[in-house]
Amino acid sequence: MPTRRLFLLQSGAAALLSGAELDLKSSRWNARWVFPAGAPANTYGVYHFRRSFALETAPGVFRVHVTGDSRYELFVNGVKVSWGPARGDLYHWRYETVDLGPHLRAGNNVLAAVVWNEAQYAGLAQWSNRTGFLLQAADGDHEKLVNTGTAGWKAVQNRAYSPYPLPGNLWSEIGPGYYAISPMEKFEAAQHPWGWQTAAFDDAAWTAVENGSAAAARDASDSPSRWMLVPRPIPMMEETPVRLARLRSAQGVTPPAEFPARKAAFTVPANTKAVLLLDQDVLTCAFPELDLQGGLGAEITVRYIEAPYEALRPRPTKRNRGEVEGKILRGYFDKILPDGAKRTWRPLFWRTWRYLQVTIETKAEPLVLADLRAVYTGYPFEVKAKFESGNPLHQKILEVGWRTARLCAHESYMDCPYYEQLQYAGDTRIQALVSLFMTGDHRLMKNAIEQIDSSRTPEGATYSRAPSALQQYIPPFCLWWIGMVRDYCWYVDDPAFVRQMLPGVRAVLGWYESFLKDDGLLGTMPWWNYVDWVPKWPNGRPPSEVGTMPGTIQLQLVLALQWAGELEAAVGDAQFAGRFKMQAVRLARVVRERFWSAEKKMFSEDLAHTHFSQHANVLAVLADVAEGGAQKDLMQRVEADKALYQCTVYFRYYLDRAMVKAGLGDQYLNRLGTWEFMLKEGLTTWAETDSPNTRSDCHAWGASPNIEFFRTVLGVDSAAPGFRRIRVTPSLGPLQRASGVIPHPKGLIEVRVERGGPTGLVIDVKAPAGVEVVKGA
Repeated sequence: MPTRRLFLLQSGAAALLSGAELDLKSSRWNARWVFPAGAPANTYGVYHFRRSFALETAPGVFRVHVTGDSRYELFVNGVKVSWGPARGDLYHWRYETVDLGPHLRAGNNVLAAVVWNEAQYAGLAQWSNRTGFLLQAADGDHEKLVNTGTAGWKAVQNRAYSPYPLPGNLWSEIGPGYYAISPMEKFEAAQHPWGWQTAAFDDAAWTAVENGSAAAARDASDSPSRWMLVPRPIPMMEETPVRLARLRSAQGVTPPAEFPARKAAFTVPANTKAVLLLDQDVLTCAFPELDLQGGLGAEITVRYIEAPYEALRPRPTKRNRGEVEGKILRGYFDKILPDGAKRTWRPLFWRTWRYLQVTIETKAEPLVLADLRAVYTGYPFEVKAKFESGNPLHQKILEVGWRTARLCAHESYMDCPYYEQLQYAGDTRIQALVSLFMTGDHRLMKNAIEQIDSSRTPEGATYSRAPSALQQYIPPFCLWWIGMVRDYCWYVDDPAFVRQMLPGVRAVLGWYESFLKDDGLLGTMPWWNYVDWVPKWPNGRPPSEVGTMPGTIQLQLVLALQWAGELEAAVGDAQFAGRFKMQAVRLARVVRERFWSAEKKMFSEDLAHTHFSQHANVLAVLADVAEGGAQKDLMQRVEADKALYQCTVYFRYYLDRAMVKAGLGDQYLNRLGTWEFMLKEGLTTWAETDSPNTRSDCHAWGASPNIEFFRTVLGVDSAAPGFRRIRVTPSLGPLQRASGVIPHPKGLIEVRVERGGPTGLVIDVKAPAGVEVVKGA
């Protein structure tokens, strides 16, 4: 069983601290940012920093705050103790707090860090001011020993690294699609200062660092630097060693039968080209690690393949992901140039793959591949939920959905780990609910809400995604952000945080209000008004008349106003609550009058009633714009009418919620065809769209069954802010019985449902003490 490794982030450890503990959350720091002397501030580069110091005795506790721009890893006497910083923006630059005590000793010690800045090649989720490093002792007695800005810190550039940038669209070698991630790397082993992180390394040739301005907390009265420092709000990422599953093909060499599932060294002869195709069996996010010996002059290419292609033109097409024979293999790659010695290579940042294609081209010297393994990484969720129905398909859907959710959750949620690694509000609302229902861990959700809130423009709109160094606005995603705040309020007992978000909620709705026309409807709005990847919708926007937004977006605003009214009533201002509720009623009335087609008996996207979608009718039901008595009939027709613009896997979340609201929840388990299709395609994570032409194979907006198996089938939902009241309304559908466990802020909810009894269902619920349970609607 592989060991699950987490770096410990110290917090709340007041009992361990000395009397000299510094309060750094609202002041300038004594440490200064330091830079490699003479290095360019905003050009790609990898740098090492070191500081040697002596201790008379080994300390019990030695806490430091550490960060870097853009990324860093910190070592103490050769042991890695921290990596980060957790992604943020310049106004919320994260730092980690680490106890170095267990790794320090009496006598000489060394702190060593690698800092890299991808600068002009950086992924869009990565902010940067300039290359720099910062370390501050938490205890005033230790400052002179380790603070950056004090004498003794040295630095050097590591010239072993150079970037392989990923342009926005590139078809030649890496495959089709839009890429927004950081570059891959070329690594020349002969240029690397091997052993740089150990105390025995000779750093006499390194130069003293250049001292910059004093560091400062975000809440300090002024900040000499552009980095406004805040503590890391989430735990450190998990790192778990894993093996690759199997070898699918080998050319030019015959590896041992046990390779790569177990460590098994083999030699690639001189003047040989060997190509290995390795299968992880499932998509993963991990650091690949190669142990090498010899091979001076060789070149190794490690290519990361999400899925094989059936064809690239006229449209990129994928079929069964487990089939590789005769398929087109594309993916981005790293290159390693060995120096002939015994070395271990690992990239600076994690990679995503289902398949690794390793190409080794040797020259005059043979190369020994002593081992090839990986270290899985992701947000350290711990599953608490359980679901039992007796149907293996349900367990498989939950397994694949949870894998998808995990691969899209790191220092932030991500739309996809392979292409973009960006935290979009529309995706994140669903991802956050998956996290809550599966684990009860709300920290990454809270972080996401804060980050999107921090991206707001003066007008009131948030970015579509955050953090993002490139501004992008999707106005409907501002409204889904309000939905995220409402979800947080109902499922997490944290009213103070929700109250802090209310000014942002009001700002979004005030901005939207500025686009309401005299007829009460939303007029033309700027930017990208994306709703769903419906094939016939240009850029995902529903069709409508010039000057009027589509019906789906009008209805989404109704929902957001209703959510805002509920939030204000729960933790905010009664006047705002009344105002938002009244605005929702007014807009709902106008939408009902203008977008309802008496002939079609459905809501349309346009005022001429020529374009009809599932989306508009789904939101009409969720917002009660479709009147209660008619909702069931409407949703039965919406589900059956394939001539309507259909919801993709993303918007299935809202379609399924509308079915439940209309009293059709018992149909849920009979409507899993979207996910059954993807399983038949050999996917091990849910794709961006349920189509052979999907771009990404891993989009957690499709993991909604990991919510609905608990909320719809078992029927467990929050019926009050803070989950203070539980409502249990099961929809067993074809099942005779089902049971499960759902996390709650105060513990666990255990539910068992069987057919029988006077009401048709026997429901047994065990809830945490003091939490009210209501059975039935």
